[in-house]
Amino acid sequence: MNMEFAEANGKGKLSVVATPIGNMGDITFRALWNLKECDVIYAEDTRVTAKLLAHYGLRKSVFRLDAAMEGKKANEVISRLEKGKHVAYVSDAGTPGISDPGARLVAAVREALPEAKIEAIPGPSALTAALSIAGISADAFSFRGFLPHKKGRQTALKKIVSSDIPVVLYESPHRILKLLKELHDVAPGAAVTVARELTKLHEEVLYGTPSDLAAQLEKKKAVRGEFVVIVEPH
Repeated sequence: MNMEFAEANGKGKLSVVATPIGNMGDITFRALWNLKECDVIYAEDTRVTAKLLAHYGLRKSVFRLDAAMEGKKANEVISRLEKGKHVAYVSDAGTPGISDPGARLVAAVREALPEAKIEAIPGPSALTAALSIAGISADAFSFRGFLPHKKGRQTALKKIVSSDIPVVLYESPHRILKLLKELHDVAPGAAVTVARELTKLHEEVLYGTPSDLAAQLEKKKAVRGEFVVIVEPH
């Protein structure tokens, strides 16, 4: 733990640490240092984080703090911070709080311990990774994360295709073909970019209309992996 900080501040430190979205090499020296030097790690899934720590030869106590437990476990984190501890929080992959747990934890800590230090340890994000290789202007864009499965989904789709700036969203392999069909139904001529398996061996970026992309994915049988979908204005 950073004893100099704890002594000067009297409260602990919460580090929100970004972790690889696929390729284990995509982690910063600062992130590794924080995971090594912190007193304890809270993680969306302890099993996923255990693999990351093992890959880098790190040994640390890891406790689960996923979306369902975020409110309850926040009090536990706050208690540790009150004792001057250094707590690191990681999600399964990427940057916590971006379509991942973390936002409610940070808000609870900020409200309960305004004097505690909350720091960002930046790094990988599927959102920015996809935009960087999409070949579109991203001076302005809208991020929707995962669309609702049922209620509000059609309304969200109509807003996406009527947007005057690119819209970025995430989709699971189980629903990507359904999403492309839905986009075809509301805007068959839309220009769409689909990025899958980002940073991994089979990373792929496809471009076309919703029906074109659906046909490509079905032909390739490439519906595995997490997807980033970018819908351009038209």
